[in-house]
Amino acid sequence: MNPVTVPLATPAAPSASSALEEAHGILPDIRELRRLLHRFPELGTHLPRTQAEVLRRLERLEGLEITPGAKLTSVTAVLRGQAPLPERTRRPVVLLRADMDALPITEETGLDFASEVDGVMHACGHDLHTAALYGAARVLHARRHELVADVVFMFQPAEEAYVGVKWMIEEGVLDAAGRRADAAFGLHVQSSQLAKGVFSSRPGALMAGCDELLVRVRGVGGHGSTPFLAKDPVPVAAEMVVAFQTLVTRGYDPFDPVIVTVGRIQAGTAGNIIPECADFNATVRMFSPHHRERLVGDLERLCRGIAHAHGMSVELAWAEPYPVTMADPVENAYAAAVVREILDDSAFIDLEHPHTGSEDFAWVLQEVPGTFLSLGASASSDPATAPSLHSPHATFDESVLPRAVACLAELALRRDPVPQ
Repeated sequence: MNPVTVPLATPAAPSASSALEEAHGILPDIRELRRLLHRFPELGTHLPRTQAEVLRRLERLEGLEITPGAKLTSVTAVLRGQAPLPERTRRPVVLLRADMDALPITEETGLDFASEVDGVMHACGHDLHTAALYGAARVLHARRHELVADVVFMFQPAEEAYVGVKWMIEEGVLDAAGRRADAAFGLHVQSSQLAKGVFSSRPGALMAGCDELLVRVRGVGGHGSTPFLAKDPVPVAAEMVVAFQTLVTRGYDPFDPVIVTVGRIQAGTAGNIIPECADFNATVRMFSPHHRERLVGDLERLCRGIAHAHGMSVELAWAEPYPVTMADPVENAYAAAVVREILDDSAFIDLEHPHTGSEDFAWVLQEVPGTFLSLGASASSDPATAPSLHSPHATFDESVLPRAVACLAELALRRDPVPQ
């Protein structure tokens, strides 16, 4: 499928001093922050050390309006543009986001600054995201007299599993500048697949929506030697798992696919004991928002029907769903134009297909037009075979940090005034 083409004015010409040059100039500072965060990663909603490091650096920037989170250790900062405005216009509000949390993974990279926290690792690059957003704040603060926009810097905990973005929205991050953001941009580094230093995105469906289904099949326990005196839930759960795959391959258009993956199945305590229950968890991904309601109904009906056929019952529960990440075509084209302008035409790739992963920035993009960019940051000479995100061996090349900083900064620097 070819990317959508949207008419868009060329972004404003860069100033004499480019953001990329300035980003290279502050690389030691942003690299120091990245390595510190990498050594001391934190999980979930409570990131006190990470928050303190971000606050300590932001507080050096005079005039920045800084608000720590109430429900979680987030940081929201607002920088006011000081460039003069034409008559009958107002300043646009641009939101830039970085996630800050790590993963429950034991690091096996061998880096000099590897994690010093047992069982916790920045295996998804959020340490780079945080450092890059801080760097963008530094660049924009230094150039605030030529900045038309007001900029909201969104430092978010709990992206990996706890939907921290929703809490930040509830606490007002989208309106932190005193009015709703006009555009929102997020960025994610990739440890594999994408060439180093290259950005990518696409308009429309960009990343999959994701639900998690928890299933418990209830039978009747007994001895393994007399299964006819029990009701064994294990083969019934296995039948459901297999039936899921038949459902999605036979019931859904392969050109608008859904993906169902069972990642956990658990039952019993010994080989000769038929358990009372069998449990499994499945993730359900889709690229069309309308597929979710249909798929929920289909999977529940399938589980109940199979359980009923074997004289058993089933309990079903759905975790918090992630919506499809939808990139606004105009803002996606704007971001692509900015990247190509400040780097070169080869620095941005239009994705043909969406990513099958999910991202909680989707909730921001439901409220504010914007897009989400990937940036190749593999430390390997062959990204195609490099360890992927969430691997204990995932590594990232810090040389891409100036590109990340410059991209985020220029997305704000090049915004035009908004007619009143």
